[in-house]
Amino acid sequence: MLNPYKTCLLIDDNYIDNFVTRRILESSNFAEQIIVKQSPAEAISSLSDGSIKPDVIFLDIRMPLMNGFEFLQEYDLLSIDKENIKIFMLSSSLDPTDMKESLGNKYITQFIHKPLTTKALQEICQ
Repeated sequence: MLNPYKTCLLIDDNYIDNFVTRRILESSNFAEQIIVKQSPAEAISSLSDGSIKPDVIFLDIRMPLMNGFEFLQEYDLLSIDKENIKIFMLSSSLDPTDMKESLGNKYITQFIHKPLTTKALQEICQ
């Protein structure tokens, strides 16, 4: 896989998960640039001011202060071009309600169970 995407944004509050996911993304040459935000609110701010223009977002569900679904509500209000941004819900949640809500959201491309794998990345790029 040779950088199919320019910029990948990873939004997850868990440092260890971010470390592991980033290493997998880097070793797979998934994107030219990988940006990690531990705060969904900070990610919204960076998207809003244009300092981050991702092609792909990996979004966790369970986060304090603002969860993944609340992020999506804020994301919906942003005045940015969302047409070319793919969002993958990346979560360890086994709650069928989370999966159903994810797949019912117009911005979610796919629900992926943690940990992210190179196989999952290959499927994304096909």
